[in-house]
Amino acid sequence: MATRKKARLAEELARLETCPPAELCNAWEQHEGNAAPNIGPALLRRLLAYRLQERLLGGLPAVVARELDRASSSGSDNSVPMPRQELTPGSRLVREWNGRTVTVTVTEDGFLWEGQARRSLSEIAREVTGAHWSGPRFFGLIRRG
Repeated sequence: MATRKKARLAEELARLETCPPAELCNAWEQHEGNAAPNIGPALLRRLLAYRLQERLLGGLPAVVARELDRASSSGSDNSVPMPRQELTPGSRLVREWNGRTVTVTVTEDGFLWEGQARRSLSEIAREVTGAHWSGPRFFGLIRRG
């Protein structure tokens, strides 16, 4: 039963690839029950293909759908803030840079890198790259934005 559905889906997806714009709108109305969104045929084709696959194979996992909803409503810049991470002594931060593995150990007073105590991650990032970097960003603790 499932193989027949998947074969039918494959046929429908192949048909969408060559479908003229007017037929895409008709297919949208048939499958979705409302007028097609006012977007170009290439995007409408992709959206319709996604919806067809979603119906047969299921939608996104609930956790992914929640994150997408949260991201789309979290403000105008569309960035998703990463939760603040507390660095506890003994933690190790690892980053690969130009084929070199950079490993930093968090200490009570700062950081240990290549056997030397450092005050900040930015100091380490600057020495590794030769350019000014945000240390937390360099080590993936925060995102750009």
